[in-house]
Amino acid sequence: MTVAKAMRHDWNERARKDAFFYIASWRKDWDLPAFLKSGEDDYDRLVAPLFRRTGFLTQGKTAIELGCGAGRMTHVFAKHFAHVLAFDVSEEMLKRAKTLLPHSANITWLHSNGENLNGAGDASADFVFSYLVLQHLPHEELVCAYIREMLRVLRPDGLCLFQFNGSSRPTMNWKGHLAWKLIDGLWAIRLRGLSRSVAKLVGFDPQMAGNSWHGTAITAARVAETVQAAGGTVLQINGEETAMAWCSAGKSSSASGAPIRQ
Repeated sequence: MTVAKAMRHDWNERARKDAFFYIASWRKDWDLPAFLKSGEDDYDRLVAPLFRRTGFLTQGKTAIELGCGAGRMTHVFAKHFAHVLAFDVSEEMLKRAKTLLPHSANITWLHSNGENLNGAGDASADFVFSYLVLQHLPHEELVCAYIREMLRVLRPDGLCLFQFNGSSRPTMNWKGHLAWKLIDGLWAIRLRGLSRSVAKLVGFDPQMAGNSWHGTAITAARVAETVQAAGGTVLQINGEETAMAWCSAGKSSSASGAPIRQ
């Protein structure tokens, strides 16, 4: 099983078990109104400030969301943009999104191959967004590949905003760290059934077993290098060396200048 197929398999299973939780795992008792409201709140908290700061206008424009899940934020983009291309590696997530948002005619749901943004043409989008997605990718090169793809599909005067895991420091004690290292190691050598069995045995959520959940960290310096090599300019990097690091970038000449890190 390839890495892309493994990611698709894992996220399909998570969608079947509890799509809302595995998309937004900070809460376990989501109902639909609260789930969709959280997407509106995150748009106001994360996206709108970038637009105000740069003077970006959404009217008549196209947005791409990388890793749309069940549409938690997609429905908000659809209110602001003329057209939204929503990508996800999981068919099950897309099924749920289409069911939850049946009247959003300006959303095109696209099943991602787990490797790139095939289905979106070069310079076809005004805005590209990704949140709680790159942090789950199992290899740094795959993270970089998607960053390059975001710049590929971006128009010359467009913007992209994406979150990544910038911290490689353990977030648990040494016993938990070692246990997850074993579990994820079994996943990496394609013993995925055993990986989940071990996770369940030690009291962990078996759906979180493997590098399709824990993913990989990437430094802010590598992110900036990748953006620049793809023809982009970093506007701002926030939360450097944390698990919730953010990068905004553009391709226009007006986006030139030294990156801002906070």
